Amino acid sequence: MQTRFSKQQLANPRIQLADDILRKCVHCGFCTATCPTYVINGDELDSPRGRIYQIKDMFEQGKGASAEITKHLDRCLSCLSCMTTCPSGVHYMHLVDEARAHVQETYKRPFIDRALRFVLAKTLPYPQRFAMSLRAAKIARPFAGIFALLPALKPMATMLKLAPKKLHPASSELSTGRHGVKGEKKGRVSILTGCANAVLEPSINAATLRILNRADIEVVLPPEMGCCGSLEHHLGMEDGALEKVRANVDAWTKEIEGNGLDAIIINASGCGTTVKDYGHMLRHDETYAQKAAKISAITKDITQYLAELDLSYTAPENLRVTYHSACSMQHGQKIKTLPKQLLSQAGFTVSDVPEGHLCCGSAGVYNIMQSEMAETLKQRKLANIKTTNPQVIAAGNIGCITQLADEAGVPVIHTIELLDWAHGGPKPAGL
Repeated sequence: MQTRFSKQQLANPRIQLADDILRKCVHCGFCTATCPTYVINGDELDSPRGRIYQIKDMFEQGKGASAEITKHLDRCLSCLSCMTTCPSGVHYMHLVDEARAHVQETYKRPFIDRALRFVLAKTLPYPQRFAMSLRAAKIARPFAGIFALLPALKPMATMLKLAPKKLHPASSELSTGRHGVKGEKKGRVSILTGCANAVLEPSINAATLRILNRADIEVVLPPEMGCCGSLEHHLGMEDGALEKVRANVDAWTKEIEGNGLDAIIINASGCGTTVKDYGHMLRHDETYAQKAAKISAITKDITQYLAELDLSYTAPENLRVTYHSACSMQHGQKIKTLPKQLLSQAGFTVSDVPEGHLCCGSAGVYNIMQSEMAETLKQRKLANIKTTNPQVIAAGNIGCITQLADEAGVPVIHTIELLDWAHGGPKPAGL
């Protein structure tokens, strides 16, 4: 793609990055076939190619974001299916992230939209606040129907619908600090306990800790560790996102320089995609660039790390498991077959989901902000899953689990909980 940025514009790191990405696009349109929003509504402006043209025009003209381009960028799930499909290596993720930051800086959203985004950014990344908001949702749930009648308040209705009716108690196993092993230590890692995992399904982190400890891997949970920053990053709120990124880099660097870390383990694939990108996010920060790159280099999804340990599994029950691959897993981290292989090795009968490359509609807070598109994608995903006749659905991302669980008709369980069970841990409560 030909670009026409001036030398003055190219002195801006954002424009320089955009120029490098845009020039790789050859207009082929392969991305449109695998883009969920284009597949659903057929609007070229809601395809990766269409958004690329809009971003190019916005940046070349040196203008602020308009309501029109903001609408089409907001409809993007950041599922990154287009990056898997693209034959030219266009790094759409970095381009759309920069565009969203530009929108945040230059476009004034309607008041309710601004207020909702502010509330999400100040609530979800903080487990205690998040838990309090979910308890409050139980009181407000009867008003969801009223909110749904007002277009501006529809996201509020969706939030109330998604909120679990009951919160699981926090796991006593997950105290901060060092979790040693009984036998000879074979490794030392840190687990990102995260925000949503810690509140919605603490059993995921507990299962991750158990299986690692049984494999003689020491686990450390630094008290300074917090949200990965992805929620604010994808909302274009870069200051808040990078503050959280730097805090995590500091926490993990302290451990690396102390007793060392072999890996940083992520069990929420959305967070994993972001942490693996820390090196890019802080590339211009002289203080943090090198440290962030090191953090990204040793970050692994839990399935990647378990595969390296070569553990033995024996499934207590030969369940039919349909594996739903989160977009952030298969497109963001390019981990496509490994979780299925581990589940099969454990003794489960594993099936793929037809149209597995298409998003389920969760995508962080997309199912709140773009509820109609998210619901359409959810129903399409559930229909495809149903054809596999599963007894249980496995997934590696809490967002997908929450999105699918209420209408799946069968338990939706994190992959690590099934593997922990097959490795001698307790039967997942969801089963």
